[in-house]
Amino acid sequence: MEAWYQCEIPYPYVDQKVLDAAPSVRASLPNRYCDPKIAADLFEECIDEFLLCDDLGINVIGIEHHGGINSMLASNPMLMSILARQTKKVRILSLGTLITLRPDPVRVAEEYATADIISRGRLEIGFVKSGGSEIASSNVSAIDNGERYWEAIDLITKALTSHDGPFSWEGRHFTHRHVNIWPRPYQQLPRMWSATGDASTSRDVGRRGMVHTLVLRGPEGTKAAYAANIKARAEAGLPPSTTDLFSYAALVGVGETEEEGMRIGEKLLWFLNTSLKSAPQFGKFLPGGPPPWAAPSIYRTKPRAPKNAEEAAKMAALKPSVATQGGMMGTTPEMAKQQGILFAGTPDSVYKQIKDFHDYVGGFGHLMMIGRSGPMTHAETEKSVNLFAREVLPRLKEIKTVQAGFNQ
Repeated sequence: MEAWYQCEIPYPYVDQKVLDAAPSVRASLPNRYCDPKIAADLFEECIDEFLLCDDLGINVIGIEHHGGINSMLASNPMLMSILARQTKKVRILSLGTLITLRPDPVRVAEEYATADIISRGRLEIGFVKSGGSEIASSNVSAIDNGERYWEAIDLITKALTSHDGPFSWEGRHFTHRHVNIWPRPYQQLPRMWSATGDASTSRDVGRRGMVHTLVLRGPEGTKAAYAANIKARAEAGLPPSTTDLFSYAALVGVGETEEEGMRIGEKLLWFLNTSLKSAPQFGKFLPGGPPPWAAPSIYRTKPRAPKNAEEAAKMAALKPSVATQGGMMGTTPEMAKQQGILFAGTPDSVYKQIKDFHDYVGGFGHLMMIGRSGPMTHAETEKSVNLFAREVLPRLKEIKTVQAGFNQ
């Protein structure tokens, strides 16, 4: 198993009274509450943490969000290029540019190719469907979000792999008469990832052979999404997936004692309990979001129970991560550990939590560790990452790649 370090570079310095009074801290909180000096210090610290991971052999991830305190990474390609130049050894994953918000996928392909050249072939490309607050604040439609997602991926892939002169693209959502990017990427095609948990997209990810990433989904949602992926590949007559095509992202805090690890875990939970507060118009009431059949279990005050096991599985795969659910505000470290979204404690305890989760969902080859959030300090983060690299990662690397869906 490989480990990847993720920090979304959040901004935890807005007064709690302001956050409590705001209907949403995503998309609509005025940026007058952002102190540029504090923001600059945070970027410097977090980039130093990425460089520490380069020294320790932990791969790094850059994400992208817009308009909220949960993340100041509004320009993923910019961070990717910085890490491409400053790191020397580790793989760099863009997870990723929100391509359904960008009007020109060819421009995204140029940015990726440039970063791959600068890194000398260490870039990996991840795609993420845009969230509701990003859709609302970017003047795009949620109704055809899925269609734009796959067409943009196809156009980016062709732009990165076409080396014999210009080609044209006449798609449903994107039209280009002349595509001929320079430079070409250092790799023939960087490995591609997709972060999704809904059954439909999970099937598409499986058929395409991309690395399938689940973020804070918990054991049941992750297991259901992986199962949809594996089944789709089998139905398409493709070779069975191996566990290196599956990934899971969770909050990870490591301390010298169980108490220290749990204190770090509590600080990491700021990500759920504060920074993801979102108004209804940015979520379940956004047109084009959940499919019609899911309405009875989403829009009711008290959701209807599933009629059978098949319906329960469909709902588990559709259900957004617990981090986006208003009812989960106030999650404790103990609750988060039980839900499989936080791995925290001593190195031995953290390893066991990860291994137990890994075995339950059928195996995955990549752990995405969200290692800093909220009021965690730079010193606390460095200590947790060092403990993880020294005492957890070597044991994770012993978990071998096997056929997905079968416990080791």
